[in-house]
Amino acid sequence: MMWILASPATIGIQLASHLSEISPMERRLATKKILLVYTMLLLAVAAGIGAEPKPVKLVLSPASSVPRADIMKHIVDKCPNVSFVLDSRKSDFMLEAWGWSGNYKFTVFQKGGQAVYSTSTVLLSNAVKDVCKFVNSQSARD
Repeated sequence: MMWILASPATIGIQLASHLSEISPMERRLATKKILLVYTMLLLAVAAGIGAEPKPVKLVLSPASSVPRADIMKHIVDKCPNVSFVLDSRKSDFMLEAWGWSGNYKFTVFQKGGQAVYSTSTVLLSNAVKDVCKFVNSQSARD
């Protein structure tokens, strides 16, 4: 039997057609194996769907010109796992947010002060979305 590119349903049908050719004991064992494989697949899919990004803490640079409240308004919508802290020692990243309507420039720094990400956008919401995507990709790697 060749099942390299077959779907799980096709494999199940092919196995079922061959079950009539084997003894009742082997049939029960094969059925149990099929159920085990399907259960494992369902659990793997469910684990991927329910996975939430881990919490990320940002501190806003004192040099930022964009108010924290304006950024926070969009963070709540774009990435609820990201929050602001006042103590830089408790943060994962520092965000420097410069700009005004139509010209936003955000830079993300890791601990130690190294700039690791920057974005320039017309809309504040897009700058926040870009930062969220970056910090979540970094926290997923850790």
